[in-house]
Amino acid sequence: MTHDPRQAWLAETHAHGDIAAWLDAIPYARRLGIEPVGSGFAPLYRLAPKPENIGNPLLPALHGGVVAAFMETAGLLELMRVGESPRLPKLIDFAIDYLRSARVVPTLARCEITREGRRLANVSVVAWQEDEARPVARARLHALLVSPEG
Repeated sequence: MTHDPRQAWLAETHAHGDIAAWLDAIPYARRLGIEPVGSGFAPLYRLAPKPENIGNPLLPALHGGVVAAFMETAGLLELMRVGESPRLPKLIDFAIDYLRSARVVPTLARCEITREGRRLANVSVVAWQEDEARPVARARLHALLVSPEG
């Protein structure tokens, strides 16, 4: 039997809930400026205010695709974090409602796993700036849960 170092790494990082290690392994997440905030029961995810993430320089406002990528990444990472075993979620469906312009300030996201079965999971994600009661977007994602072996 061959030992795959990627599986060992995933098992180790999952055992410690090492979201930062997972983000370090995703170049796109690093480019956008996504990072975990806090730890424990329900960490938040943060999108740093980077000028290269601006979509409308007249407002200025973050690009909608950046906001969506941030929320999608947060939701998938949260699925990896809360799972009983190290599984890799594969996105099936993603829907987002943009509620207001996202200014170029720190953006936070909170994820809620609404269903996690043996093979499928549903996640709800809310993103806001400065006031959680005034979200900039809400998203829902559905993912297939795959063991790292296959």
